[in-house]
Amino acid sequence: ATDSPLTEHGRQQAAETGKNIVESGIKADEILYSPLSRAADTAKIISEMSGIPCREEPRLIEQNFGKYEGGGRRSKEFSEARNNFIYSFDGGESMLKAASRVYNILNEIKKDKDKTYLIVAHNGIARIVNSYFKDMANEDFAAYAIKNCELLCYEFENTNKEAD
Repeated sequence: ATDSPLTEHGRQQAAETGKNIVESGIKADEILYSPLSRAADTAKIISEMSGIPCREEPRLIEQNFGKYEGGGRRSKEFSEARNNFIYSFDGGESMLKAASRVYNILNEIKKDKDKTYLIVAHNGIARIVNSYFKDMANEDFAAYAIKNCELLCYEFENTNKEAD
């Protein structure tokens, strides 16, 4: 996945997010972040401001678009290929495999009932997280996006029902 450093504006946004978390009284036990430098730097800034410990979670890396990495993502060919969730982009990773990675993390987190996690990652990961918690049509999934440093809260449904 394409990686680029956090800009000065990005550092300011991360600091504003950390301030927002502190002022809102948001409590989390741990921050999990993508290994991509912008997400990692954002998480570290938030961690410093909030006191929430953070650690890299390699499975939160963005989907690898293979031959389209570094450019070509505005082409009609890419748009059509992207709608095929099992296509691996000639050396990249399919959306299904990317979703499987992220769903596995969420399933692990779900088992840890007493902890709250803050996930810092890029938009593609946010799209997958949203799809874990909410049913989405293909078009909704493809169009889903969050704003930079937007905070979203998801809660796992209580699945502690005893079997008869």
